Amino acid sequence: MKNNSFIKNLKYDFPAGLVVYLVALPLCLGVALASTGRTDLLFSGIIAGAVGGIVVGAISGSRLGVAGPAAGLVTIVLSSIATLGSFEAFLVAVVLAGILQVIAGFLKAGVIGYYFPSAVIKGMLAAIGIILILKQIPHAFGFDEDFIGDEAFMQKDGHNTFTELYYAVRYSSMGAIIISVVSLAILILFDKKLSKFNLFKFLPGALVVVLVGVLLNFIFKQVVPEYFLGGKHIVSLPEPKTASEFIGLIRFPDFSILKNYNVYIIAITIAVVASLESLLSVEATDKLDPDRHSTPTNRELKAQGVGNIVSGLLGGLPVTQVIVRSSANINSGAKSKSSTIIHGIILIITVLAIPAWLNLIPLSSLAMILIFIGYKLSKPSLYKGMFNLGVEQFLPFIITVVAVIATDLLVGIGIGLVFAIYFILKKNYKNSFKYLSEYSGGREKITFRLSEEVTFLNKARIATALDEVPEGATLIIDGSKSKDIHFDVLEKIQEFKDHSAIEKNITIETIGIPEIKDTGNGLKIKVGLKNILKKMRTHTRISQEQMTPETALSYLKEGNNRFVENLRAHRDLLEQVNETAEGQYPFAVVLSCIDSRTSAELIFDQGLGDIFSVRVAGNVVNDDILGSMEYACKVAGSKLVVVLGHSKCGAITSACNHVVMGNITTLLSKIQPAVSKVREELNDVTSDEAVQKVADINVKDSIAHIHQRSSILADMAAAGEIKIVGAMYNLDSGKVEFFED
Repeated sequence: MKNNSFIKNLKYDFPAGLVVYLVALPLCLGVALASTGRTDLLFSGIIAGAVGGIVVGAISGSRLGVAGPAAGLVTIVLSSIATLGSFEAFLVAVVLAGILQVIAGFLKAGVIGYYFPSAVIKGMLAAIGIILILKQIPHAFGFDEDFIGDEAFMQKDGHNTFTELYYAVRYSSMGAIIISVVSLAILILFDKKLSKFNLFKFLPGALVVVLVGVLLNFIFKQVVPEYFLGGKHIVSLPEPKTASEFIGLIRFPDFSILKNYNVYIIAITIAVVASLESLLSVEATDKLDPDRHSTPTNRELKAQGVGNIVSGLLGGLPVTQVIVRSSANINSGAKSKSSTIIHGIILIITVLAIPAWLNLIPLSSLAMILIFIGYKLSKPSLYKGMFNLGVEQFLPFIITVVAVIATDLLVGIGIGLVFAIYFILKKNYKNSFKYLSEYSGGREKITFRLSEEVTFLNKARIATALDEVPEGATLIIDGSKSKDIHFDVLEKIQEFKDHSAIEKNITIETIGIPEIKDTGNGLKIKVGLKNILKKMRTHTRISQEQMTPETALSYLKEGNNRFVENLRAHRDLLEQVNETAEGQYPFAVVLSCIDSRTSAELIFDQGLGDIFSVRVAGNVVNDDILGSMEYACKVAGSKLVVVLGHSKCGAITSACNHVVMGNITTLLSKIQPAVSKVREELNDVTSDEAVQKVADINVKDSIAHIHQRSSILADMAAAGEIKIVGAMYNLDSGKVEFFED
C-alpha cells in the first residue's frame, strides 16, 4: 500500500524535491560560510542539508517539513567554534545536542509547540516572507556581499537589512538585473499560466529559472563580457578532483573535548535553540499544509535529534526544520515526505558528481526563486485577513512581523508572544465570572457565576468586584460549574466572607466553593474539594498492562459518576493528542448506539486514548464489529468489553414498530429476536415499558452473540483476561446501570 502511495505521489514529490534542492543548495553554502567563516568548511553545510533531507525526513512525522542548516544558529555556531578552539571540537557539541533532543522527545517536551498562538505563528511566516524579499533584493541586483540565506537584521559586513538595499542599487550589476527580471517573469508565467497545462505540470519553474540563468550568463560572457557574472556572484562549491581531496573536505568530531565543560553548555544551547526553531517551523508548516496535517511534535524532536547526531558525526552543521525550505516544498505541490528525502539525495549526488556545473548557477537566479517564495509567505491577503479578525489577533501578528524583521526569529517570536499573552490575560481578567444583578424587596441581589477554570490570574478581577459589592446587598458566589478554582481565589473569597462581608452587612452565600479554615498552626485546610479533581492523563502501556478487567470496570463506573455529578476530570486534550500520537493503550472497548446523546467518551468521562468506541444503531453485533473487538482486546490489550444500550432508543422503537425501509430493515432484523421474547410476555410491544425491555434483552443478546461467534473473545473471557458486560444508559439521568450478572 505504501509503495503504491509512493509511486502515485512521485509525479508531485520529485518536482517538489527538485525545487527544494535548488533552494537548499545556496542556503547550505551560505549558512556554512557564515557559521564557520572558512571556505574549506563549506561541505559541512551540504552534509547538514543532506542529513536533514534523508535522515530527518525519513524519521520525522512531518509530511511536508524540510530540515537543514539554519541561519538562526549562525551566531551560536561561530562563537562556539571560537570557544572550543576548533570545528572538530564543535562537532562533539552537535552530537551531544542531538542526544539531548532525542531525550526531550521521549520526555514529551514537544508539547511546547502547541503553546504558540496562531497570530504569532502567522506573524512569523509573514516576517520570514518579508525578510526573504528584502535580503534577496541585493543578490537580485548583483550585490553579493552578504551570504545568501542571511536572516539577521544586522549583517556581518556592517550593513543592515535596509542599508543593504541602498548599496545594492548603488553597486548593481546589469547582468544580474537582466537575469532577475527574466527569472521573475518565468516564475510568474509558470505560476499563473503554464502550470495549468499537463506538459508543464511536472516541470518546476524554478528549474527553468536556473537553466535560463546559466544560459543568459553564458551569452553575456560571449557577447557582452561586462555583464558576465563570476566569482562571488555565482554558486561556489568546492570541486575535489580525487578521492583524497574529497575526504579532506570532511571533518570528524574530536571527542577529547569531552573534558571541557564548555562543550556541554554549548550542546544544551544548541539543543534548546534548535528544538524551539524546529517546533515553531513545524507549527507554521502545518498551517501552510493544504490538508492541515498535524505533525507529532515529540517524534519531530527525536527525528531532529537523530539528525544532529548523524550530522555531527559526519562533519555537518546542526540541523533544524526550516520554514523557507518547507514552504518551497508546499508551494511546489509536494504530497508526502518523499520530496524531502529526494531533495537530500539530489543534493549529495549533484555536489559530488557535478560540482563544476553547479558552479555556473548565478545567485541572482536563486535569489528570485527565494523572493517568489517570500511573496507567497507574506501576501497582502494575509494582512487583510488578520486585520479583519480584530485587534486581539492583528496586533500580536503585526508586532511579531516587525519584531522578527528587526531582531531575529526567536527574539521576535518572544516579543509577539508577550503581546499575545497580554490579550489572553486581559480577556481572562474580564471573563473570570458572569455578573448578574436584580432587586427584590428593595434589596439588591448580586450573583457571581464563576467560569469553568478560575486561575490566580482571575484574582484581581474577582477581588475588585467583591470590593464593589454595595453595603446591605445579598451576594451569591456560584462555583458549581467550575472544574478548578485556584487557591488564591478561594483564599480571597474566604477573607471577604470573614471580614468585609460582615463589616458591610452583606449576606453572602456560596455554591460549590470549598471553604478554607485556619487550624491555628498556620496550616490551611480546604473543605469540600471533591469538585476540584486531579488532572487526568492518558493511559500508557504500563497502566494498561497492570489493569485487570475488574479495575477497568471500576474506571468506567467512577467516570460515569463524575459525569452524572457534573464533576468531569480536567484533561489537557492537546497534550493527550501529543501523548497518543505514537501509540494508544485503551483499557476498554464500548459497543454503543449511534444516538448523538450516547457518546461513550463523555458518558464515562474518558479522554483520548482511553477507550475504543464502536457505534452502530441498536448496538447490534456483526462480523466487522466482532473483528474490531478482537483487535481491541487481543492485539491492543483492552481488558473490558461493554455492550451499552440506552433508554428511548430509536432503533429499538423502530424494531418494535416493524419499520421496513431499505438497509434499515436488515439492521432491525438483528433486534427482532429480542422483540419476539418481549411479545411472549406483553401483548403490546410498542409501549415505553416494552421498548425498554426489548432494549435490555437486546444488550444481553449482543453479549451472547459475542460469546458464540468469537472464539477469541470467549476464550479470553474464560481465562479471566477480559470481562464482557452489558449496561444501560438512562437518557434522563445520565446514569449507567451495568448488567454484571
